[in-house]
Amino acid sequence: MKRRRVLFIRLSQFRIFLRKLIVTLVVISAFGLVILSKADNAHLNTTEDVVARVLNPVIRVMQLPADGVYYLYEKIRDVIRVYADNKALKSQEERVYYLEQKLQALKIENELLSEMLYYTPPEDADFVTAKVIASEGDGFSHSLIAYIANVKSVKKGQVVLYKRSVIGRIDSVHGSYVRILLISDINSKIPVVVERTRAKGILSGNNTSVMNLLYTAPKADIVKGDEIVTSGVGGIFPSGLPVGYVTRVSPSAIEVEPMEPIETVEYVKIVNYGTYEDFFDEDFDR
Repeated sequence: MKRRRVLFIRLSQFRIFLRKLIVTLVVISAFGLVILSKADNAHLNTTEDVVARVLNPVIRVMQLPADGVYYLYEKIRDVIRVYADNKALKSQEERVYYLEQKLQALKIENELLSEMLYYTPPEDADFVTAKVIASEGDGFSHSLIAYIANVKSVKKGQVVLYKRSVIGRIDSVHGSYVRILLISDINSKIPVVVERTRAKGILSGNNTSVMNLLYTAPKADIVKGDEIVTSGVGGIFPSGLPVGYVTRVSPSAIEVEPMEPIETVEYVKIVNYGTYEDFFDEDFDR
């Protein structure tokens, strides 16, 4: 019992001593802070400089990864921005190219239609323009298929022009589509004359790009380069329409090529001269 009592007393004394020590340290610390606040800051500034010199390199080293990550982020963002701009420029370039091609096509179409207007039909004739959509060129036939909106005014036998020359006539009409029998077809026979000498003949197709001038006078004055025009005989074609020009003259044959290359035809002019329409209607309906 005595030992326990002595131990308890000693602990109580230690606690009292510890409290006094803490109070003393607090007072001393407060007194020291007051003195430091009154004292010169030279020593503090020196201490701060030393600490700054030590810590600045450490801080810089610690900032390197952050700077690297930020730099990499900026580069990735630049790449993404450049990719988006490049994609937009490509899309814009494709649109510009499409518009250029469309403009070029319209320009060519306008030139073709303008060239077709060079020839003016007589006052008593009217015409419509048709778009060629297909062609037939083999050993059996030479013809074109054209689309026309105002098909009511188109009839079998009407003359078909390309630019200012004859290339054929309407062979059949089916709805909004017409079949054009070309002058190069083997079934095409056109009364013509040599414009320079007025020598008459029949221009016959043979399913090639070259036609033959038949039934001319034996001593007819025909030379290479002579222009061939319609004679108007038979009333199917009016007189004076250009058809082609002579390319070769030999004892066995006189060859004629079309005035315009038929394989490049895109638009045609269907002219109604009002000549022998009843003849075609009656003859082909038999």
